[in-house]
Amino acid sequence: MSPRPYQLGRRQADIDEGRRRILDAARALLAESTHYAQFTVDAVAKRAEVARATIYYQFGSKTGLLEALCDSLAERGGMNELAGAFTAPDPDEALRLLVTAFARFWCTDRLAMRRLRGLAMLDPDVAAVIAARDERRRHALRTLLARRDDVADTAHAVRVAHMLTSFETYDALLSPHQRPGDAVPTLLDLISTAIRMAAPTRSRLKS
Repeated sequence: MSPRPYQLGRRQADIDEGRRRILDAARALLAESTHYAQFTVDAVAKRAEVARATIYYQFGSKTGLLEALCDSLAERGGMNELAGAFTAPDPDEALRLLVTAFARFWCTDRLAMRRLRGLAMLDPDVAAVIAARDERRRHALRTLLARRDDVADTAHAVRVAHMLTSFETYDALLSPHQRPGDAVPTLLDLISTAIRMAAPTRSRLKS
């Protein structure tokens, strides 16, 4: 006889609750750790009050845990709204939507973001996760900037826009009391300036 539906549902609910506790513990540990070496699977398991094996069962590896943590932060930051940037017919509006989405995302938990990106400098597992996420942002910028008629040097524009939409730029621009959107006009102006400065490149190459 197969298990009753309510038993399966209860088991899934327990699994989901355990997953949430682990992710909350990982996020809290990042925010509270005074040294990067303190962020380990063992430390997360202890904080979540679960066995170390439970984390590996849920996430497969430390990298899997970090990927899930980044996904959780993205969900909290409303990154699902980024899709609107790729359907907006106006290129200026598309870029504004992307910059706004990342401004909101980076500010979801600035301390955790800061620690994650700092940890990437020391831990290859974290570095791989962060690099993959940054590459997705680069690809999104390349897609949007390729639609613009005023971009003569797309590669240059993407490099500058990628730098300007990074967490490090947002973190430097915004004071703790400012809202995420306060940085958007400045960043859009800087990206537009970069596009204008690159504009003569193609003309010079043709001459």
